[in-house]
This record gives sequence, C-alpha cells and structure tokens, in this order.
Amino acid sequence: MEGWAHHLIVAPVVLPLVAGALLAVYDERRQFLKGLINLISTLATLYVSVVLLQAADTVGTSVYLVGNWPAAFGIVLVLDRLSALMLVLTAVLGSAALIFSLGRWHTAGAHFHTLFQFLLMGVNGAFLTGDLFNLFVFFEVLLAASYGLLLHGSGPRRVQASLHYIVVNLTGAFFFLVGVSLIYGVTGTLNMADLAIRIPALPADDRMLLEAGAAIVGIAFLVKAAMWPLGFWLLSAYPAAAAPVAAVFAVLSKVGIYVLLRLCPLLFGAPAGESAGYGSTVLLVGGLITIAYGIAGVLAAQALTRIAAFSLLVSSGTLLAAIGLSDAEVTGAALLYLVGSTLAIGAFFLLIELIERGQNPGADLIAVTAEAFGDEDDAQGEVEVGSSFPGTLAVLGACFAGCALMLIGLPPLSGFIAKLALLAALFEGVATAPAASWPVANWIFIGLLVLSGLAALLTLSRVGIRTFWAPVDAVVPRILVVEVVPVIFLLLLTLVLSVQGGPVMRYMQDTARAVHAPSSYVEGVLAAPRVPAPTMEVGR
Repeated sequence: MEGWAHHLIVAPVVLPLVAGALLAVYDERRQFLKGLINLISTLATLYVSVVLLQAADTVGTSVYLVGNWPAAFGIVLVLDRLSALMLVLTAVLGSAALIFSLGRWHTAGAHFHTLFQFLLMGVNGAFLTGDLFNLFVFFEVLLAASYGLLLHGSGPRRVQASLHYIVVNLTGAFFFLVGVSLIYGVTGTLNMADLAIRIPALPADDRMLLEAGAAIVGIAFLVKAAMWPLGFWLLSAYPAAAAPVAAVFAVLSKVGIYVLLRLCPLLFGAPAGESAGYGSTVLLVGGLITIAYGIAGVLAAQALTRIAAFSLLVSSGTLLAAIGLSDAEVTGAALLYLVGSTLAIGAFFLLIELIERGQNPGADLIAVTAEAFGDEDDAQGEVEVGSSFPGTLAVLGACFAGCALMLIGLPPLSGFIAKLALLAALFEGVATAPAASWPVANWIFIGLLVLSGLAALLTLSRVGIRTFWAPVDAVVPRILVVEVVPVIFLLLLTLVLSVQGGPVMRYMQDTARAVHAPSSYVEGVLAAPRVPAPTMEVGR
C-alpha cells in the first residue's frame, strides 16, 4: 500500500477511539445522536476493513510504523490476509449487533455506545498489532469495555455473571503480563517478527524460560478462547449478557484463537529449532476435549442461550484442534469455519432474544416436564400441529432454520462447505501419513466433527419443534424491523460465502499458507522503510 491509502491501516483503531471519546462527552439523554455517531463510525470501520481486505489480498503484508520508529523498537501495526479477515469479521458482526441494539437495548444502561466503540478499538488493535506489549494494551482495552457491556441492562444475574467474568479475565491478564515479562527478559524484544529471528539462536537455559513464558501467555489466551477446562466462565457470562452484547462477544473468543494461530507458526514453527512445535499437542488434545464437552452440553441444554454458548465451545474446540495439527490445508478450512460459525452464533444470540419475547418464562421447564412424562398433547395448548403461522413467527422460524443449518453443517449455507473442507483435509492427512504411523488424532477429530453436527441436529430439531411447531404458550412476539434485519443479514452472508465458495476458499488457503510460512511476514516487518525526514532549504 502506498500514499494516503497506507494510512488506512491505522483507521480501524483511530476511528473507534475518536468516536468513543466523542461519545463520552455527550449526555446520556441524547441517545439518538450517540446512536447515530456510533453507527457512522462502525459502518465507516466496516468500509475501511473491506478496503484493507482487498489490499491485503493484492499486496500481501503491509506495515505501518507508528511514530516512524524502526519495527524492532517502536509501535508497529501489521496488515496481512489474516488480520484483514478478522477486521472484516469484527466489523460485520459489530454492525449487525449495533443495528439490533438500536431497537431498544442501547437505552437499557449508561455509556453503551462509548463502551461499544472502545471494544471495537481493542479488538481491532489486537488483530493489527505486531508486538506483544501492545497486544497486552489492546487486550486490556477490549476487556475493560467488555466488563461494562456485560453489565449493560443490570439485573442480579448479569451482575453475578459479570463478577465471575471480571475475576477470570483479570487473572488471565495477570498471566499474560507475567508471561510477556519472561519472554522480554530472555529475548530482549517483544516485536513478533524480531522474536521469530531471535528464538532459534537462544541457548538451552534461556530456551526453558522462553517456553515457560510462552506457556503462561498461552494460558491467558486459552482462557479467552474458552478451551476446556479454562472456559467454564463462558457458560454463565454469554447467556446472561444482553442479546447484542452476546452477539458481538462471539468474536471475542476468536481473539484468543487469532493470537494462537499467529504466534504458533511464527515463533514455534520449523525454524524455531528445538522449540519447533511447542504447545501444539496441548492445543490439539485440549481442542478435541473441548469439542467433546461442547457436544455433551449441546445435547443436555434446554435453554436456547445455553445451546448457543455450548455451540461456541464446539467452535473454539474445532479451531484449537486445527491449530494444533499445524497443517496449512486444515487451517485454510478452519478459517472458513471460523467465519461461518462466528456469524451463525452471533445471529443465533440475536434471534434468541426475539424468540423468547413470545415465550412464557417457564415455557422451557413446562415443555421439558411434558416431554419427560409423555404429556405432549397437554403442553401444546390450543395450537394445532401443522396450523398456519403468523407472519412474524414464520420469519423467526426461517431464521432459526438458517442458524440450525449453519450449526449442524448442512447445505446450502457455508457451514456445510467449511465442515466438508475440514473433513477432506483431515482425510488427506490420514492418506499422506507415513505407513508406520496411525494418525489417531485425525480420526478422533473426524468423529467429533460428525458427532457435533449430529448433536446440533438432535437438539435444534427438538427445540425448534417445541418453539415453533408445538409451543406451550403461543404468543406472537412484537419485534421491530431494525431487529430482524441484522439476523437476516448475517445469515445471507453465510449464503454468500457458500455461493462464492471458490474465491473464498482460495483466500482462506492463501491466508493459511502465509501463516504457516511466515518468512514474508518477518521480512516485511523488519524491512519496513521509515518515512524520510523532510528537507528544509536554507534561504540565501
């Protein structure tokens, strides 16, 4: 990127920062103006992110030297295909959640718009930064904003879940700081590209401290990625959050996934010598266990929000296991799965809020009791099976079917293509494995992927029948167009990903190959030229 376009790299951080500071000035009574500023900033960030995605696909790695200091000494922002993909995903999900919140949720508490912009700033900064120290800074910004957003709407349940969430994430941030300190003490740098150069030359004694620091940092991000048993906080926090907050939080767990995907090949790839492959087994085994735990939770859950939370665990486990395999083909398919599953779960959280408006608070318990004692006919009330639906329920039912197809992995949406690509890559790994080895991990991964789809099919079919076909209390919810449009938009995007499967998979595979061969990233960062100082002519 050259000229003025080069400065767009910093825009996903600066735009939310300026908007958030501006929103903090206005009184809470001016909600319309604050909502308008928030919407303009978020949509502008989405536009910039799409432009950066196109530039990253064309140019490759671009580096922005903040303060014009060399990369190894100053703050550096790095744009490549992976970071650009995550920027677009965050902006899309953030835009949908914000538009949904304008229906009623943005007035349910103070400083929603300000916190929302600071959250986007922290997430975008974490995706763009090229050094561990500023990763910690942006990590703290997004966490601080998420604490306030989780409390948005108040209520005892949210307060309890928020306190739990805050304690766990503060502990994770402490681990992050300790681990980063160890890494800096051993290597003398926190720039990711510089670390990739220095790690292979470390002596054995220093290497032990480096790996200890990396393990501690890894714990912090495994907590954020919700790997079992570190993800127990998610099951209470996300269901308790307001619907638009839970939707945008779907991308927060992907911050941990992104950092692990970025750092593992960069710092512990083949050039790392004795440290090559460090931590990959933990990610693989932990990911597989997380998938299994998520499957059990999906089958056991009755509340829709719990089903969505456990589905998020299945998504995180799948991505962690894919990272642990350290295979470019698997990673490419996993990136498509990351995008599709995040959009689907975000849409599901928004949809759940609309569905539950038409339900009696005790409907789930009554339905479960009726199923257990065989009183389905009594539980149906006056609604006849197969009767026509009001228009609102028909739209919500269609959206529910779309979310179900994505979570199960059935055509025509992109969940099917992502899971099919993952299975194909895993089978290819089995076929190309040495004759003396038996890739048991691939077979377990394949089995869990199939079981996760089956579990989602059974649970969502049961819940769908109970909610739309034979409800306990048939009440048509009152919804606004501004609330249902974001759900439809996110689901249509998954259809677009499916229709444009060829170009999308090409981009994902190019991204995966660049991640697993990070030499261009390292060279691009360390060789980034400084802007020459302006020359001044001395007058005669």
